[in-house]
Amino acid sequence: MNCPSASNPNPGPSLKFELCLLAMLALLWGSSYLLIKIAVADIPPVTLIAARVSIAAVFLQAVLAWQRAPLPSDAATWGKLFIQSVFTAIGAWTLLAWGQQFVDSGLAGVLNSTSPIFVFLITALVMRGPSPGAWKFGGACLGLIGVTLIIGVDVLAGLGQQVMAQLAVLLGAVLYACAAIYGRRFNHITPTATAAGTMIWAAAMLVPLSLIIERPWTLQPSTASMLTAGGLGVFCTGVALLIYFRLVRTLGSMETASQSYLRSGVIVLGEQITPVVGAGLACAILGVAAINYRPRAKP
Repeated sequence: MNCPSASNPNPGPSLKFELCLLAMLALLWGSSYLLIKIAVADIPPVTLIAARVSIAAVFLQAVLAWQRAPLPSDAATWGKLFIQSVFTAIGAWTLLAWGQQFVDSGLAGVLNSTSPIFVFLITALVMRGPSPGAWKFGGACLGLIGVTLIIGVDVLAGLGQQVMAQLAVLLGAVLYACAAIYGRRFNHITPTATAAGTMIWAAAMLVPLSLIIERPWTLQPSTASMLTAGGLGVFCTGVALLIYFRLVRTLGSMETASQSYLRSGVIVLGEQITPVVGAGLACAILGVAAINYRPRAKP
C-alpha cells in the first residue's frame, strides 16, 4: 500500500514560523494537564472528555463557517476521519485516562512521550516507507532522555508495576504516532475541516458513552470546573488541532510528534530549575532540533 511519507514535509512555509507553531502546540497540550486536573475534581473523566470534544467540534464548525469552507461530503473521507478520530481522541484519550488512574503521572508522562520513536518504527518497519533517518531517530531518543530527566529518573522505578495500566498509556502513545502518520491522508481537505470532522466523530462516540456510564445530568460542577472545561475544549483542543493538522502537512509526522518533548517543559514552568531538569530541558530541545533539522540543498 502506498502511504504518504511520515517525514516528507510540504515545501513553502517558513520553517521558523512552523517551529513557533510547534512550540505553541506544546504549550497548549502541556497546559491541558493542569486544566484537566482542575476540571476532573467535579466532572468525571468520560464526561469531561465528551464535553472537551463537543466544545471543540462546535468551535471548529464556527471557524469553518467564518472561513466559508464546507465539511467533506463524501463517505470515504468521513470513514478516514473516523479512523483519525480513534487515533487522535477516542482511543488515545480513553486509554490514557484509564491508565493514569493506576500509573504515577510522572511515569505516564515519560511513556506518553515515546510517540516520536513509534512514528520512526511504524514508518520504517510497518509502512516500509522512506525511513526518517538515523539523525531523526537519534533526536527522538535524545528527546526521550530529556523528558525522563525533566520528570525525574526515579519515576522509572515504577516500571513493571501495574503492567496493564502502563501498557494502556504506552498504547496511547502508539495511537498518537498513528494519528500523526495517518493525518497526512487529508491533504485534499483543509486542516480546519480535518480537525472539525475528527471532533464530530469523537463527540458522536463519547457523548452517548458518558450518558450511559456517568449520568452527567446528575452532576453539579462548579463554575471553575465548567470554565476550565470550556477552555480545554476551545484552546487546548480546538485551536491545538488546527495547529496540529497544519504541522502534519508542513513539518511532517515525526516532526509534529516531537512536540511531546517540549510539552514536558511546560510542566516545569514557574518551578525552580535544578541542574538535572536544566539538562533535561537542553536534551529535549536538542532532540526536537535534531528531528526538525533540514540540511540545506546543495547548489
